[in-house]
Amino acid sequence: MTEERYVSNAYSTTSIKYRSMLAQVFLIIITFGIYAIYWFYVTGRELQYLAQDEEASVGLWTVLLFIPFGALYSYYKYAQLYTKWNQGRYELWLIFVLWLFFSPAVWFLVQSDLNKVATDGRPS
Repeated sequence: MTEERYVSNAYSTTSIKYRSMLAQVFLIIITFGIYAIYWFYVTGRELQYLAQDEEASVGLWTVLLFIPFGALYSYYKYAQLYTKWNQGRYELWLIFVLWLFFSPAVWFLVQSDLNKVATDGRPS
């Protein structure tokens, strides 16, 4: 991640990368889902930076995805970090339940918000 800066009550977005959603679908398909794990980690790091949560352990959450009940914990913590950053625009339990039953919806919500930050330079 690039250097983190706080400038006049606005977070620097130099570390937030714009990602094409269509390209991501293609990458998930051709990598047989491995890209989804990478996406979970890098967007988790971006959310950690935006939410200014130094205690979030995104690396651990990514490893826990490979452990049956650990994945539930990872999804919950990711949803918690996302709702912390977007200041409760979506309910924590809604994001968690979406992770469990229709994860592409979470991908769309998170990536859309991060893309807005990457292009506009401000949180949604």
